[in-house]
Amino acid sequence: MITIRKITKQDNSTLATIIRSCLTEFGADKPGTVYYDESTDHLYELFNNPQSVYFVAELDRKIVGGAGLFPSDGLPQDTCELVKMYLLPAARQTGIGSALMNKCLEAAKQNGFNNIYLETLPELKRAISVYEKFNFTYLNGPLGNTGHHGCSVWMSREL
Repeated sequence: MITIRKITKQDNSTLATIIRSCLTEFGADKPGTVYYDESTDHLYELFNNPQSVYFVAELDRKIVGGAGLFPSDGLPQDTCELVKMYLLPAARQTGIGSALMNKCLEAAKQNGFNNIYLETLPELKRAISVYEKFNFTYLNGPLGNTGHHGCSVWMSREL
């Protein structure tokens, strides 16, 4: 059974482990990524902001990943960032990624955003293919000031 819910403080450690293990799995555990971002260990606190939200995905009551929205510094006022979308191998190709994405798109609209931006790494080819399926298009460079200078793929889409 798949459940998508909002993050709780008790989820912090599990989600940090999932995020870092996914980055390691794909050889993307590099400086300038969320792997080294201190906030990865404190997602509940990071997303405790009225314009942000983080959704946790559970498969049979076990946390298998998550995704969130954040009004990152320097982005246009009508744009939020899709952030920290990671899934354990057991959750991939199950529909959980699509469910998370749909939940994030819906939440972005409800929060008054007109665009969603994301940054990723070329190593995360599977994730990029999901973004393409959801009509994200490539940008020539980064938007805003996310602090993730290790990312070299930038995408966005209108809502």
